[in-house]
Amino acid sequence: MSTPRTLDATVLIATYNRSRLLDETLSYLAKMPVRADLSWEVVVIDNNSADDTRATVERHQPHFPVSLRYLFERQQGRSSALNTGITQARGHVLAFTDDDVRVQDGWLDAACAPLRGPTPSADYTGGPVRPIWEVPPPQWLDLTRGDLWGTIAIQDHGQVTVRYEEARRVPLGANMAVRAAVFDVVGGFRADLGRTGGRRVLGQEVPEWLMRARRAGFGGLYVPAMVVHHHVPAGRLTPRYFRRWWFGKGVSRAALDRMQPTTELGIDLRKTPHILGVPRFMFGNLLRDAAGLIKEVAARRPQAAFRHQMMLAFFAGYFVARAGERFSSPAYRTSNVVTTGR
Repeated sequence: MSTPRTLDATVLIATYNRSRLLDETLSYLAKMPVRADLSWEVVVIDNNSADDTRATVERHQPHFPVSLRYLFERQQGRSSALNTGITQARGHVLAFTDDDVRVQDGWLDAACAPLRGPTPSADYTGGPVRPIWEVPPPQWLDLTRGDLWGTIAIQDHGQVTVRYEEARRVPLGANMAVRAAVFDVVGGFRADLGRTGGRRVLGQEVPEWLMRARRAGFGGLYVPAMVVHHHVPAGRLTPRYFRRWWFGKGVSRAALDRMQPTTELGIDLRKTPHILGVPRFMFGNLLRDAAGLIKEVAARRPQAAFRHQMMLAFFAGYFVARAGERFSSPAYRTSNVVTTGR
């Protein structure tokens, strides 16, 4: 049973063993200017941490400008933690961010503005996630195009407000706000897809939830003024980390496709020919990326070559996932059914 909605907004932060970064995140939230007519709170969900997460929250509570609440969720996994927060939140708008970000002034106002009032212009919002580099970015990472940015959880679609559905984009979980009423219709995040402390496979809980929300008729806006800055540790700026991430994305995508067989591009996988359980068009992508890798290596263009490597890693993950199913045709679910979260 959900908590009564008595505030305009709740900021939700799921955290696991990152109390030092969480301390900084809470400090930035505490000093963020917020318009006087917006009532809000912050809820931190401790996902079974072994560090001083609780003490960190309690240290901020006495002087925090609004209610700062601590919740504990023993069930490991980001989805489980966020679902606990959703049920306990008192805001009509739920603003999601991470425990390793710095919110920019105006973040909450920008996140909530399209979602408030009797006739909101959107059901969810998202915005830029800009990097805080622990070390300078490597030369093989192309910062002029964003197709690899998701690996390190950064995103920027420019300075124009656009509808996510029209742009065929999705917000990142580190910077997303949703009208609470949408969760009442669509349900929460799937706990079997979300990241856990020691799990290698990437979480796909946000894309899967957005697919359900869109199928139920809800839509979102990319809001350029809704900015957060996200820590990018040195350990994530290695080719090995990128390869593992894209391999994991392939594995996770195979699972997501079974649940939601209509892709973001509108391809109905139930009507698509398959080879060894893999959509046939993916083999065309495989050949193009393999040829592209050879071409870019020969031309000594490391950034372009690296991108092709990541696409090959994605295919490998997807293929391995289907191999685990003995290459049988996937048992796709009916895509027009709105399922509830776990």
